[in-house]
Amino acid sequence: MKFRTDVIVSTALAGALASLSLPAMAQDKTVNVLDWGGAYGQSHQVAYNAPFQEKTGTRVVVTDADNPATPIKAMVEAGNVTADVASVEYADAVRMCDEGLLEEIDASILAPGAGGEAAADDFIDGALTDCFVGTDVYSMVLAYDDTRFPDAKPATPADFFDLEKFPGKRTMRKGAKFNLELALLADGVPAADIYSTLETPEGVDRAFAKLDTIKADVIWWEAGAQPPQLLADGEVSMAYAFNGRIFDAAMGEKKPFKIIWDGQIYEMEGWVMPKGAPNREAALDYIAFSTAPEQLAKAAEHISYGPPRASSAGLVGNIAGTDQPMGPHLPTSPENLAKGFASNLDFWVDHDGELSERFNAWLAG
Repeated sequence: MKFRTDVIVSTALAGALASLSLPAMAQDKTVNVLDWGGAYGQSHQVAYNAPFQEKTGTRVVVTDADNPATPIKAMVEAGNVTADVASVEYADAVRMCDEGLLEEIDASILAPGAGGEAAADDFIDGALTDCFVGTDVYSMVLAYDDTRFPDAKPATPADFFDLEKFPGKRTMRKGAKFNLELALLADGVPAADIYSTLETPEGVDRAFAKLDTIKADVIWWEAGAQPPQLLADGEVSMAYAFNGRIFDAAMGEKKPFKIIWDGQIYEMEGWVMPKGAPNREAALDYIAFSTAPEQLAKAAEHISYGPPRASSAGLVGNIAGTDQPMGPHLPTSPENLAKGFASNLDFWVDHDGELSERFNAWLAG
């Protein structure tokens, strides 16, 4: 992991902030954040980190990780906790909370909704748990390089598995989650029946059998920045990736990438505090500030992940630096939402271990 020194307040800036009647010791405070990096981390820098530093004088020091849940677990178990706040997927947050690896977060510290409503009434269902505060709704989507398919265009999960009609290698996240659901969708299982199917040994076998059909043509990714890079380098023609990463490459870098919303699987990410976080007060201040309706809406303008607060939706404006509205590019827009389904978070809390073990054995076989 590598420290992002660009988000550390410089000595000169800290001095300038001190002159703005900030608390005498504010410039000496620090909050250490574990984040995912890339376009996602940059949206946090613009919407959360820089304004938080400006308002409070507290330094925000960011470390990037492929999946922040992994170092969190390691540092708590080793008794050497250096992170104060981390961005993790919902299922990881619930599991780590149950294992006693996280601090509880009292929802009463959170900012009210844009209309003054209590935070607990403003966040969408599931966005607040004992140890988790949601920051965004993201989705796993299929995407392709438009230049590779000048005639017929892929449009469904089944097309992703059709190597004859849509040739070229694929890239998929290295893990069971999302891939098993996609495989069943491609094999004709209705979205409403995906998790009841995966509850059975026969359903799991069916998912892996479908994955077998393209296994030899898959490049497995672990970091969210890899799929758009693999598409851009021409190593793959289609990708299964985080929607925000594909959006950023298409809009920000003008890559010829198209998103297939059919079959999108959406889920939440959010903040947690590792057990024994060294800067607890600063961490709680940071969480409260960054999950205010205005900050969540600002982040959504920089990366196409939907805010998990009802009152944030109406605050999301145009794509940063453009005159185009961001709304249609969010997984939570009504049109896109109708084409996908929610990840069953409880299913993955209960079954992630066993299915990940089977996936790793399948991959090595």
